[in-house]
Amino acid sequence: MSEPSEKVDLTNCDREPIHRLGAIQPFGFLIVASTDWLVVRASANLEQFIGISHHDVLGQPISKIIHSPTMHVLRNRLTIMRGPDVVERLFGVTLSENGPIFDIAIHISDGQVVIEAEPSQDGTQGGSTMSIRSMMARLDQADTLEAFFREGARQARALTGFDRVMVYRFDDSGSGEVVAEAARAGIGSFLGLHYPASDIPVQARALYIRNLFRIIADIDAPNVPILPELDEHGRPLDLSMSILRSVSPIHIEYLKNMGVGASLSISIVVDGKLWGLFACHHYSARLPSFERRTTAELFGQMFASRLESRERRLALDFETKARRISDRLLTSVADNASLLDDPTWLIEALADAIPADGIGVWINGRSALTGITPSQTQFAALVRLLNRNASGRVFATDHIASFWSDADPNSIVAGFLAIPISRSPRDYVVLFRQEIVRTVRWAGDPHKPLEYGPNGPRLTPRKSFETWSELVRGRSLPFAPAERSVAETIRVTLIEVVLRLTDEANAVRQQASERQEILIAELNHRVRNILGLINGLVRQSRGTTEHVSDFVDHLEGRIQALARAHDQITRDHWAPASLRSLLHAEAAAYLGKNAARIVMHGGEALLAPQAFSTTALVVHELVTNSAKYGSLSDSGTVAASWRKDEAGNLLVDWQESDGPPVREPKRQGFGTTIIRRSIPYDLGGKADVIYDPAGLRAHFTIPAKFVTFATGPVSTVPSRHHERTQEVLTQIAKQPLADMKILLVEDNLVIAMDGEDIFLQLGAAEVALASNVAHALELIEERNFDLAVLDVHLGDETSEPVAAKLRAKSIRLIFATGYGEAMVRAGSAADVELLQKPYTIESVASLLGRIMPAATS
Repeated sequence: MSEPSEKVDLTNCDREPIHRLGAIQPFGFLIVASTDWLVVRASANLEQFIGISHHDVLGQPISKIIHSPTMHVLRNRLTIMRGPDVVERLFGVTLSENGPIFDIAIHISDGQVVIEAEPSQDGTQGGSTMSIRSMMARLDQADTLEAFFREGARQARALTGFDRVMVYRFDDSGSGEVVAEAARAGIGSFLGLHYPASDIPVQARALYIRNLFRIIADIDAPNVPILPELDEHGRPLDLSMSILRSVSPIHIEYLKNMGVGASLSISIVVDGKLWGLFACHHYSARLPSFERRTTAELFGQMFASRLESRERRLALDFETKARRISDRLLTSVADNASLLDDPTWLIEALADAIPADGIGVWINGRSALTGITPSQTQFAALVRLLNRNASGRVFATDHIASFWSDADPNSIVAGFLAIPISRSPRDYVVLFRQEIVRTVRWAGDPHKPLEYGPNGPRLTPRKSFETWSELVRGRSLPFAPAERSVAETIRVTLIEVVLRLTDEANAVRQQASERQEILIAELNHRVRNILGLINGLVRQSRGTTEHVSDFVDHLEGRIQALARAHDQITRDHWAPASLRSLLHAEAAAYLGKNAARIVMHGGEALLAPQAFSTTALVVHELVTNSAKYGSLSDSGTVAASWRKDEAGNLLVDWQESDGPPVREPKRQGFGTTIIRRSIPYDLGGKADVIYDPAGLRAHFTIPAKFVTFATGPVSTVPSRHHERTQEVLTQIAKQPLADMKILLVEDNLVIAMDGEDIFLQLGAAEVALASNVAHALELIEERNFDLAVLDVHLGDETSEPVAAKLRAKSIRLIFATGYGEAMVRAGSAADVELLQKPYTIESVASLLGRIMPAATS
């Protein structure tokens, strides 16, 4: 035979389209219906089961084959199906009145309805639920994993009746090992045998995750074609979820070489990954009833659930151990920070963490080694190699030669686990394990021979399954996933807590020193200004009164007015303060219970600190003069009103009425000078005072740059808290997030739920929650969002990848953080919006009002 042009290698089997073979096994039949229930495909053996040729049903309504009661049940089952990989089952149904009884499986493939049926077998077992319950009870009594696997094999064999049932576990490379077995006497044992990854190709392992059950009833039975073979797109039917799917010729040949007459596989899926299989072999044809096979599938799922629980408990034990070690490290360093410079101490502290034959520590170019380890020179070379190839992550191997080509071939060190414990320079803790020389028993030669077989230019399945032993050298005991998890916990502890303590303390001290210098300079500047202002008040007030007591009263009142203004400014951390609050404070100071005689009208106007202090002096003089000589000295009133002009300036009107007649003073005192000249001189505004006999009138213009206008109901209480509450109510009433879809990325459920409530109160139509980066990225791909709020730190990861994805899609985003603003901005875009934690509806509404003017104006 001439050689084909295609290169033969182990990937030929991996590329075989085992889910689109275009045929089924002959113990049942298959019908494919379109969404409008017309038959578009059927298996060639249809007439054998229902007496109607497949030629006669193609293009016909399926109601000509299946009568109404069964069609009603099928439609209902389709209605409750969720997801693409779901198969619904019906037992003991008829397709026609008084017709034979069938068991039916139904699923969706390529957008069409696939119906598979096989004759119901007599004497099917009852009490499946009770049987599963007792099986699980026996599994739970197993003390060890080995006993658990062994009991699982025994129970699966009792349920299926196959000659041999094996628990088959995959390793990271895809190779398998028989870890438990239950077999009929006299047929030998496969326990402990290994099988190469090529025995179960990649696409077969992927299919085992989707379709948890696979039956091959008779390897000698001819396949039944599905007709027509190709659809309008030129594709054979996708039989991934089929119960009757035919068998690859290569796999049939493989089973024949093993002497197997029938096989059954039940997937063991743990944590979403294919852990292994219940591999069942029979040495003649065997077809358990559909109901019993379904029970076996349920048993496999329950077994996997119990196995996952056991593995999680084991991982939890390791994690608890890691936490104890982390606590011990923290406690020790807290008592003696110099331990960080002592590699020997780290060796002692970590000796009980993960089983190892030797430990090496590399810190700041210094090293320490104990136990079975490489030499100092070799250890230094290994650290350099780790920095190039495994930088920043926990790395483990049980075959050091595959990672390090220059490793000493005569060394007994065969495996290691490296834990990075710094960022710059790179430091490591490395745990070493010695070589374990062992013999691996393979089920035949694991190296598949490069021969051409009867199935074309593909590898022929190996013909010999006699035990083939291989001496394994240069490998250590592998580091288990739970041990790697412990290593990761130690890495986080050492990097994020212990080894950064000194650097962070120095950085904090430096920042505190810089902030202190700035605060001292700013305080010095403000104190000098205040002293200068008070000095001016003293000098200018001198000579305005005839008596010292009056001078003291005037000066005291002006200083108190400044103090009240300063209190209001500093109460909000030197932020703009309310004009209304200023008027309330002055009215209360001079009128007490009669403060209501100053009637106020105007929207919410906030004055910058500089303007607030100047305006406070002006208002103080107006109130004082009115209380002494004007309408407030009698039974009159004052109307204080303000508004915004077209240029954004604040216009303030002061109108006194119903008081004694007003006369313009013959001499202009300091108080009058403050009223007339302060706002023009200090702020560049305008002031106009009119001595109308009916009552003093004054008009002021404060430039727009000193004023912030806020919308909302008018407050009548001089309380900043009340004003803020009104602002929030205004924002909620305006529903700034109306009809918007919000993404909230937060790793704490309680905080996430609280945030969800806040956004819904502000009008959001939908709030999607994600607790980690992976989930958030999935949601961004699946949905469209108008706004995203991201917690900066999500456990051991940050939300920066999510932010990058949102920026790429031009979605507005806000960072929520409990860290300092400067710290967050240091690693982010300059224009990033920050929401300080813990955030409230008040702070959210305030931020939205600032960054979303279109939504809140």
